Amino acid sequence: MALLEVDRLSVAFTRYDGAFRQSETAVMHDLHVEADRGEIVAVIGSSGSGKSLLAHALLGILPDNAVVRGTIRFDGEALTPRRLEALRGRDIALVPQSVHYLDPLMRVGAQVRSAVHNGGDPVREQREAFARLRLPADAEKRYPHQLSGGMARRVLVSTATVSGAKLLVADEPTPGLDPAVVGEALARLRQLADEGAAVLLISHDIESALRVADRVAVFYAGTTVELASAADFAGDGSQLRHPYSRALWRALPQNGFVPIAGFQPHPAELPEGCLFAPRCGMATAECSRERPAMRELRGGKARCIHAT
Repeated sequence: MALLEVDRLSVAFTRYDGAFRQSETAVMHDLHVEADRGEIVAVIGSSGSGKSLLAHALLGILPDNAVVRGTIRFDGEALTPRRLEALRGRDIALVPQSVHYLDPLMRVGAQVRSAVHNGGDPVREQREAFARLRLPADAEKRYPHQLSGGMARRVLVSTATVSGAKLLVADEPTPGLDPAVVGEALARLRQLADEGAAVLLISHDIESALRVADRVAVFYAGTTVELASAADFAGDGSQLRHPYSRALWRALPQNGFVPIAGFQPHPAELPEGCLFAPRCGMATAECSRERPAMRELRGGKARCIHAT
């Protein structure tokens, strides 16, 4: 049993069409992902595929007009709003994408110290975290507006990594950081996983994520299209199962820089069948009839009737 289990998760947003008529727009549907103790699961996909939305759903910080369906289990029990309120910040920690999550009226050192729930000395934990991420010693006395964007992001990483959380959800933790600091941040996440935490690493940077990930969840148009071992992302991508995963891999500069034709569909204009079918060279008439289910294949999972 995995520490985190997300099964058939769907998220829609309600809105008013006129004075009294409501409608729903589904932006995430039938999404599956899991993460166990001791592993890093990278979540990759293009912008708008639902990566950050998953992070917000897990932490219960979606807008009030969000309608969430499906099941999220943490440590074997359903993650209800009441249970999440008790776990958030302690057993489940977020490295948010936006630096605006920092309290503008509180010195950043104090903010990091307030997040220490692992039984250690808060001052020592904060200073070790800052040193590890190459923040200057006097940074702890500064307010968020006195930090550069890269420094503020490192403070956010520090806040989550000192928490002692069982599950860390890192939503794009490394943009804007120089390569050495990226390496330190990822190494710290790897260390926490090796010590028994589960890490969900949401990233556009496939290359960096693969340096530390054990498994990879590939998102497309609000759903999971493949769950694979990180080792499958190698060579020409032939070990990958879904055509989108292979196309994403081959689009990297070092793998041929082959672009993917077409565009990811808008949530309000999804095709009837396979979401990737309009862009897929393997698509047949059968692909447009119904949305394929996830199925186990060669030690992973894929949402494709042609996957082998």
